[in-house]
Amino acid sequence: MLENAKRWVNPINTSNKAKKIRRSMMAGLATFAVAVLLFAQIVLSADEAKMPAQESLYARSAALIDGDTGRLLYGKEEDVILPMASTTKIMTCILVLEMMEPEEICTASAYAASQPQVHLGVQKGWSFRCEDLLYSLMLESHNDTAVILAEAAAGSVEGFATWMNKKAKEIGLSQTHFVTPNGLDNEAHYTTARELALLLRYCIRTSPKSKEFLKITRTTQYEFTDTTGKYSFSVYNHNAFLQMMDGALTGKTGFTGKAGYCYVGALERDGRLYIVSLLACGWPGNKSYKWADTKKLMNYGLSAYETKKLETPAVPKMSASVIDGVYDWTKQTKSQVKLICPDAPDKYQVLAKDGEKIEIQIRARKELASPVLEDEVCGEVSFWLSEVCLGTYPIYPEQAVDKRAFVWYIMRVLSLLL
Repeated sequence: MLENAKRWVNPINTSNKAKKIRRSMMAGLATFAVAVLLFAQIVLSADEAKMPAQESLYARSAALIDGDTGRLLYGKEEDVILPMASTTKIMTCILVLEMMEPEEICTASAYAASQPQVHLGVQKGWSFRCEDLLYSLMLESHNDTAVILAEAAAGSVEGFATWMNKKAKEIGLSQTHFVTPNGLDNEAHYTTARELALLLRYCIRTSPKSKEFLKITRTTQYEFTDTTGKYSFSVYNHNAFLQMMDGALTGKTGFTGKAGYCYVGALERDGRLYIVSLLACGWPGNKSYKWADTKKLMNYGLSAYETKKLETPAVPKMSASVIDGVYDWTKQTKSQVKLICPDAPDKYQVLAKDGEKIEIQIRARKELASPVLEDEVCGEVSFWLSEVCLGTYPIYPEQAVDKRAFVWYIMRVLSLLL
């Protein structure tokens, strides 16, 4: 009986031990799985922080910039001149916002109605509110809408192109030229990846209509009618990047047979603004290439750069001689004045990689004509992070210096005789 009891008890004990072993194994496997995931994340993060090889990008030309300073963070043939397709419409949009009121009425001409697809499908004489057409322009990229707006703002497409090029010059885009408001192929219509990114930066950060621009380009769906109410329209946002990454802010797609797929978009996260632009990023059959490149460059920016407080180099001691200026002959042999830069900051908060440093550039006059005033600008100090100027500050004399008068010369002669 006892032996039978042992036989009965042992299986129970064995089962409990097996359960404990299984639990231990499961816990071990779970720990191992977590470790693998953490390792994979570390490896992925390290890979993303590496500068993407140029051949790994589909785009012929690409740029990643710091949206706050405009500094180039990554470039692939970023200064090569290429067509830009419908990314042109970010300039059309911001210029119309700055030139017109939302309630102004815009009427379609025969030329506007003749524009090729993608189009709203207007007919000559149809009229719309300016604001409604801006949603058509930016959400659906309608070519006829671009012409209607251009003609309403400047009287003609040619006149509007003049304003587009004037604005480009104001922004500092020296390798960009506009001919059309919609970006249809034209030999004289071009930009570079770097300058396209800088244009979007203007739309987001600098333009007095930046809030309106973001409101339009971030809208998912919009409905409107012509001014008679007879024709109704619904437009939808085709910027898929807005749903691809946390912090995706705005952007514009483009395509023509010559330009290929193009894109310019922005992402804002943790107070950092990144802008990516891509030109010639594949042709039909490769529509997703632009999204792959955009995510790769955005992830690189997020991983490789962070907001840092970088110290500025100390402003060195400076002085300038003063022509015919008074001086204390008991202490000096000639008239000199110390130069100072009181407004120079000690630090800048910038987007930077580990090891990057701010550099200083100084332009100061070595000679001043008397009299010298305390508020006289004698030069400037500028601070640079790679090719971007972070700030420029005036140099002043530490004190005013009077011009020598007859009495000063008499006193000087007497001092030599006594």
